[in-house]
Amino acid sequence: MNDTVRTSAGTSAGTRPADPSAPGPSDAEIAELGQQLRVDAVRAADAAGSGHPTSSMSAADLMAVLLARHLRYDFDRPGHPGNDHLILSKGHASPLLYAAYKAAGAIDDEELLTFRTLGSRLEGHPTPRLPWVDVATGSLGQGLPIGVGVALSAKRLEHLPYRTWVLCGDSELAEGSVWEAFEQAGIEGLDNLTAILDINRLGQRGPTRHGWDLGAYARRIRAFGWHTVEVDGHDIDAVDEAMATARTTRGAPTAIIARTRKGRGVAAVEDREGMHGKPLPDAEAAIRELGGVRSSRVHVRRPPDAQEPELDERPDAPLPDYPPGEDVATRTAFGEALAALGSRRGDVVVLDGEVGDSTKAELFSKEHPERYIECYIAEQQLIGTAVGLDVRGWTPYACTFAAFLTRAHDFLRMAAISRSGIKVVGSHAGVAIGEDGPSQMALEDLAMMRAIHGTTVLYPCDANQTAKLVAALADRPGIGYLRTTRGDTPVIYGPEEDFPVGGSKTLRSHPDDQVTLIAAGVTLHQALTAADRLADEGIRARVIDLYSVKPVDTQALRRAAQETGRFVTVEDHHPEGGLADAVLESFGNGHPMPRLTRLAVHSMPGSATSAEQLAAAGIDADSVVAAARTLIGNG
Repeated sequence: MNDTVRTSAGTSAGTRPADPSAPGPSDAEIAELGQQLRVDAVRAADAAGSGHPTSSMSAADLMAVLLARHLRYDFDRPGHPGNDHLILSKGHASPLLYAAYKAAGAIDDEELLTFRTLGSRLEGHPTPRLPWVDVATGSLGQGLPIGVGVALSAKRLEHLPYRTWVLCGDSELAEGSVWEAFEQAGIEGLDNLTAILDINRLGQRGPTRHGWDLGAYARRIRAFGWHTVEVDGHDIDAVDEAMATARTTRGAPTAIIARTRKGRGVAAVEDREGMHGKPLPDAEAAIRELGGVRSSRVHVRRPPDAQEPELDERPDAPLPDYPPGEDVATRTAFGEALAALGSRRGDVVVLDGEVGDSTKAELFSKEHPERYIECYIAEQQLIGTAVGLDVRGWTPYACTFAAFLTRAHDFLRMAAISRSGIKVVGSHAGVAIGEDGPSQMALEDLAMMRAIHGTTVLYPCDANQTAKLVAALADRPGIGYLRTTRGDTPVIYGPEEDFPVGGSKTLRSHPDDQVTLIAAGVTLHQALTAADRLADEGIRARVIDLYSVKPVDTQALRRAAQETGRFVTVEDHHPEGGLADAVLESFGNGHPMPRLTRLAVHSMPGSATSAEQLAAAGIDADSVVAAARTLIGNG
C-alpha cells in the first residue's frame, strides 16, 4: 500500500483546518511519541507479568496522532461538556491507553507500573474507575455501539461540538453488534463519530477473517453509509490527514481503516502468531530496540467552551392514575407514566426496539419526539445506545419485549461494570401473553436481571403500582429493570398508595394465617383469588405482593415465615432464578427457613389463551389453592 490517504468517493472531505492555537508537534516528534507508547505498553505488561502489549503496539501510532493533533480533552476536567470522547473498544489493549494517559500527564510512571495489580486503577481492561474512561470495555464489539450513543447525544440532544473517537480491533469486526452500530450511525448521519480500525491481521489464535484486505472492510462499511479512509497506520502524515478528513467530513460518520503490524517495532514479535495476550519474552531487549525509555509529555488540546443544554422540565406534572376496579394492562400504564415522567424530567430519553406500539413506549414519542430514539430490531444496539446516552448524563429507558433482551445480556453485564444507570423495560413477559407461543415468552428475564451486579428488578401487578415504579426507577442508581404484562389486569391499588423500592405489600393478613402466598405481577391476582377461596374453606392465607424482586423485602418475608411457617410462591417464570429464589435468599445465616412450595413454569409452553396457559403451567388460582392445601395438610 502506498503512503497516500485513499478516501471513498462521493463524500465531502476537506483538508486539515488551521488550528488557532500554537503549532503542534512535528511528524518526527509524533513518531517518537508512538515509540514511547510502545515502550510503556511493554513495560507495563512486563511489570504485571501479563497483558496485551503486542495489540497495544500495533495501534501506538494511531493513538499518538490522535493525542497530539486531533483529540480535544481537558484531563483536569473529565466532565467538561466540550470534551471529546475516546472509547477503546479493543479493551485488551489497555496498556496503550494507560501509556497515553501517562504521556498526557494524567497518571505518572509509578502508577503505570501498577498495571493489573491489586487495588490499582489500571485494570486488565479499562473501567470507569479511571475518570477519563467512559465505559468498561473488553467484551469485544461493544465500543462502537456505545460510541454511537455518545455521538447521538451530541448531535440530536445536546447540540455540542465534541467528537467521539472509537478505537476498534479487527477481530471484533466479526461481532454482529459492530454492524448494528455501523448501520445505526449511518442512518443517523453521525459525522461527529470516527471509528479507527486497527487492522493488524492477527487475532488471538491466528489470522483474522479478512487479514490485511482493507478493501473488504471498506466495501462493507461504505454499504452502511459511512465515509471510509484506507491508510498505512504507521505513516504519521497519512494518519494525520485521515483524522483531519474525518473531522471535516459532513453528513456521514468516518471509518479510518488502518493497516498495522501487531507487535510493531520489535522483530521478535512483530506480525508473529502466538504472541497475543502475553508479555514480550525479553522486555529489556525490546525496549532497547524501540529506542529506550522516554518520558515526553504531549499537550492535548483543550476543548472549546461549551455548556450543557437547559432541560425543559415540569416537576409538578402529574403521573396518570387509575380508579380501582378497572382493567388496565401494566404495559399501558407504563407508557402513560413514561410520557408523564418525560414532562417532569427533561433528562429522560426513551429508546425503542421497533415494538413501541406494543410496549406502549410510543406514547412517550407523541409527547417528547425529540427525546425518542428508534433503534429498530437491534437489541444490542438498543442497550449500547442507552449506555452511551447515560455517559452523557441522560436517564435512558430502553424498551422491548422482555424475551428479546436475552440477545443483549452481555451488553447489560458490561453496562453494570461501566457503573451505568440505564433503565430497561421488558414487556410481554411469561406464559400470560397467550397464543404467541414460547418464542415470545420471557421466562428467564427475572433471573437474568437479578444476576447482574447492582440491579433493581421490579414487577408491578396493576396500573397505579406501575406508574409509581416507573417514576421511582429514574432515581435509582445502577441498572433498573421493569417487567410489564401484555393483558389487562384489575386495578387493586388506589393512586395514593406508595411503593418504595425494596418494599412489598401485604394484601391479606390475619393473626391466624396458616400459609403465605407470595406473588408478583400477573400471578398476584391468582394468589388473591386463591386466598379468597381458601378463606371460604376456613383456611387463612396471607398474601404478599413482592413487586420489588430485587432488592427484596427481607423483613416482611422473615416475619411471614415466623408467623405462618409455610410459603407458596407463584411466578410466571421458570423456577430457576426468579421470584422463589429471591424469597429464599432472605433466609439462612441463622434465620429459619419456612416450608416452601414453588409454583413456576416447569414445562415448555405452546399456544393457548392466557387463562389456559396459566392453568397448564400450574400457576393459576386452582394450582395455588391445591398447593396451599397440600402444604397445610402435610403439617
